[in-house]
Amino acid sequence: MLLVAVAACDLFAVYAGFRTHFSVRGDDGLLFAREDELDSADALFRRVDRFYAPALMACAALFVTWFHRMRRAAGALAPDGFSRGAGWAIGAWFVPVAFLWMPYRIAVEMWAACLQRPGRGATVSAVFWPVNLWWGTFAGSLLLRWYSGFHHKRADGLAEMLDAVTLGMVGDALNVVAAGAAGYFVVRLTRMQVAAGL
Repeated sequence: MLLVAVAACDLFAVYAGFRTHFSVRGDDGLLFAREDELDSADALFRRVDRFYAPALMACAALFVTWFHRMRRAAGALAPDGFSRGAGWAIGAWFVPVAFLWMPYRIAVEMWAACLQRPGRGATVSAVFWPVNLWWGTFAGSLLLRWYSGFHHKRADGLAEMLDAVTLGMVGDALNVVAAGAAGYFVVRLTRMQVAAGL
């Protein structure tokens, strides 16, 4: 449910981005916009931010709690299959820069542990696309949105501002895909662990 709330905020942010684009007229040589229309579009972004931050924080807390519980349970399936202890399923999210790949490695190891259980066969034939889709869209969205915010603060004119808004819209749309992929990843991994008797 929280993933749906985050995705809804992202979709609203995409809408706000379109409103910003529609408020700018002209071509690349000469762009202009009415101040009240830009202010209206900016107000939409502020409205989204009011709901997005609480929804994201609640979703992140719930997801990291689930992630840690899954890591502890997966450790019983493959005690030697993990490069880091179970505490890293929480800590990895808070390590600057490294959070862009450490949780992904843990997720891959959990997935592999569930696939290696007796009766499932070797992981050579395993399909890791749910993990890769979730992490690729999630990390891509984070990077695009960070760069969009950085670019927006330094925009010098309407053209650069629109470029930053477009990047943000792509990041928001990618985050909608990431929310769906995260939901699928959660359901699949949970079912795999339940099937393993955990």
